[in-house]
Amino acid sequence: MVALATGCAAQPSGKPAAVKPHAAAPAIKPWLLPEQRANHDKYYARRATHFGYLPVGSDDIIMLGNSLTDGAEFHELLNNPHVKNRGIVGDIVQGLIDRLDPIVDGHPSKIFILCGVNDVSHDVGADSIARAMEKLIVLIKQRSPQTRIYLQSMLPFNNDVQLWKYLKDREHVVVEGNALLEQVAKRNGATWINLYPLFDDGTGRLKAQYTNDGLHLMGAGYIVWRDAIAPYVAE
Repeated sequence: MVALATGCAAQPSGKPAAVKPHAAAPAIKPWLLPEQRANHDKYYARRATHFGYLPVGSDDIIMLGNSLTDGAEFHELLNNPHVKNRGIVGDIVQGLIDRLDPIVDGHPSKIFILCGVNDVSHDVGADSIARAMEKLIVLIKQRSPQTRIYLQSMLPFNNDVQLWKYLKDREHVVVEGNALLEQVAKRNGATWINLYPLFDDGTGRLKAQYTNDGLHLMGAGYIVWRDAIAPYVAE
């Protein structure tokens, strides 16, 4: 695992970036199914614009991702008030790129990224997911070069617990995508954190004891995730 070297932050240590609105309400995303659009887009807009007004400082640690990230109180799990959640249900890698400004403008100490399974459900291939993730990482490095980047693998899902029809027979894309994402991390000096084996039941499915819907995590699953990243948060 290769970590980016740290440097002096643009902001004085511990001083938050100026609070200013960055994020406009996003347009309805074309990949959302018609029956999902209204409620999802309203939630996405609420969450994204809220983040646009929240300060990010040079001591902060950002958790960036989709519903898996959105569902956790990481600052409490990690007992660290500098940990800030920037996850949004349903997000894809391009969505992270689109809402990056208020994060990198604050020059956070670290960014932990986990995203991709929604891309998989939209019939996006592993290579396209990896290319989008590389674009995101390059942008972070350009805009906030002192920020240390931690790229986490996609987690398995389990269609035996509940069928996600748009993920049906797509388990191999997660595996192939993770192999490419690891290369992206190494190529760009980010730290690779392979969470997948911790959640794999041995058949390529998310362990049933960690989920009640086959995709999202129950409390015990978040403890596994916390324990995996805690050393990186503390370093």
